[in-house]
Amino acid sequence: VNITLEPTLAAVLNQLAEEEHKSVSSVAKQLIIEALERREDMVLSALAEARDLNTTTTAHDDVWK
Repeated sequence: VNITLEPTLAAVLNQLAEEEHKSVSSVAKQLIIEALERREDMVLSALAEARDLNTTTTAHDDVWK
């Protein structure tokens, strides 16, 4: 993957890499992984919420009658 960044964003990425004593590409890779995981979490959360809205609940006492 080849990415062109705005100069200000590239500077932030370079600063993060310096602070973490890592290469710019490894910091970029980690940030991309985190973003994809966060997006996956949001999709799964929305799916779970939709399922919760479509379910009915039964009282504990009613289940064990």
